[in-house]
Amino acid sequence: MRVSAAVLERFDEPLVVQEVDLAEPGPGEALVRLQACGMCHTDLVTALGVDPSAYAPVVLGHEGAGVVEAVGPGTTLVRPGDMVLTMFQPQCGSCEHCRSGRTNICLTGRDGWETGRFADGSTRLSRGGEPLLHFLGTSAFAEYTVMPEVALARIDPAAPAEQACLFACGYTTGVGAATTTARVERGSTCVVFGAGLVGLGAVAGCRLRGAERIVCVDLAGERLALARSQGATDTMIGGPDAGERIRELTGGPGADYAFEATGDVGVMRQAVESVRMGWGLCVLTGVAERGALLEVVPRLLITGRRVTGCELGGIRGRTGVADLVDTWLAGKLDVAPLVTARLSLSQIDLGFDMMRRRAGVRSVVVFN
Repeated sequence: MRVSAAVLERFDEPLVVQEVDLAEPGPGEALVRLQACGMCHTDLVTALGVDPSAYAPVVLGHEGAGVVEAVGPGTTLVRPGDMVLTMFQPQCGSCEHCRSGRTNICLTGRDGWETGRFADGSTRLSRGGEPLLHFLGTSAFAEYTVMPEVALARIDPAAPAEQACLFACGYTTGVGAATTTARVERGSTCVVFGAGLVGLGAVAGCRLRGAERIVCVDLAGERLALARSQGATDTMIGGPDAGERIRELTGGPGADYAFEATGDVGVMRQAVESVRMGWGLCVLTGVAERGALLEVVPRLLITGRRVTGCELGGIRGRTGVADLVDTWLAGKLDVAPLVTARLSLSQIDLGFDMMRRRAGVRSVVVFN
């Protein structure tokens, strides 16, 4: 079938909205009609060519929400009419990682995921008879996409798509970093660096876990106001001395937990330096630019500080995300204020420009 999609032809150039060919779903796959797709910082760094795994030409977009239109042979996890989120993190349930229960990083299709292809090395997108690459197995900047059923999270159809799509990546990453990866303890002190969608999700996750003090650091005052609405007790304008100010704010020792959500290795270092010795834990969620290295003074780690990272906050791609959506629909989370721009597919480069300027929190492409 022919569908409209936003194609990244070459790095650091505007996306081109054009018609491309999309194959019918094969065994264990589903055709999804997209209703909305959030614009994530990972899409931007890929479009610029600075992401370590960037490739082109490709149909970007991974934070999608839509409805299953058709399924291929043997597909059992979803059926036509289901409301789904397009997950860059699958959950096959049978690979070594899924069976271990120790991680949410599924191995199914991972090699293809990193090269723009499906597990069998092929693509479902093409143009003029030539294969067109997928992005993170999703390619949701398009009217329709075909995906493996193990990468689709079936959610409550009552969820409005333009808000639900935030759970396909950014918001879940932040919430999960606090609730699942760090498992923030009640009464603790937390600091979140970055008040974009991931950082605001981390603030909300710390609140859900019962943190007593939640400090959010960002360069934009308007974003910090939103952090208050997500549960931040203190806010701070960022700067080179942020780590020192955090220690002063906490009376010297630093925070119990720090969450980095900027992708800037300088901020990552500040996050590590802001946690206390003995048990301080720093969780990294941001995607750094190609070639960037994190420098940490070894003494910080020898004295008990720990550093870890996570994909999708450590939350399982299908079941865990669906549960988190239920938490939202139960009124325990509020994402409506975080959708700060609604764009058509033809306006997609406006969304990238807003990200560069740190304008708003999340732009969402809405499909008719």
